[in-house]
Amino acid sequence: MKRDNLIYWIATSVIAAVMTFSVVNFTFNDHFLYPEGAFKHLGLPGYFKIELTIAKTLGILVLLAPGIPVKLKEFAYAGFAITLVSGSIAHGATGDRIMYVIDPLLFLGVLSVSYYYFLKRTGQLVKSSREAVKKDEKVYG
Repeated sequence: MKRDNLIYWIATSVIAAVMTFSVVNFTFNDHFLYPEGAFKHLGLPGYFKIELTIAKTLGILVLLAPGIPVKLKEFAYAGFAITLVSGSIAHGATGDRIMYVIDPLLFLGVLSVSYYYFLKRTGQLVKSSREAVKKDEKVYG
C-alpha cells in the first residue's frame, strides 16, 4: 500500500508539474520554441489559450486537492488525456519534429500510471471481468 501511494504521488506530481509548466508558459511566454507563438504555430485560435490555461489550472487543483469527489478527479484525468493526445496530433499535423509528437504521449503514459494508482487507492480498480459484472448487477439490478 505504501509503495502504491508513493507511485501514485510521483506520477501525479510529474503530471501536475508538466501542466503547471504549460500554464506558466501559456501565460508569460507564449513564444517559447516558436517566434509567432505556440498557439498560432499550431493553428489554434488565440482564445483557446485562455480556455486551456483555465482548464489546466482547475485540473491541477482537482488532482492535487484532498477531498475532491472521485467523479471530478476522473474528469480532470480525462481532460488531461484529451489535451495530451490533441497536443501530439497538433504537433504532428504541423510537421514538428518527432520529439514534439512523442513527448505528450510519454506524459500520457505517466498520466495513465497516476490514474491506475488513483483507481487502486480509491478501491475502484476492478480485478476481473467477473467482478465487473457483479458490480454492474448491484448497480443496475
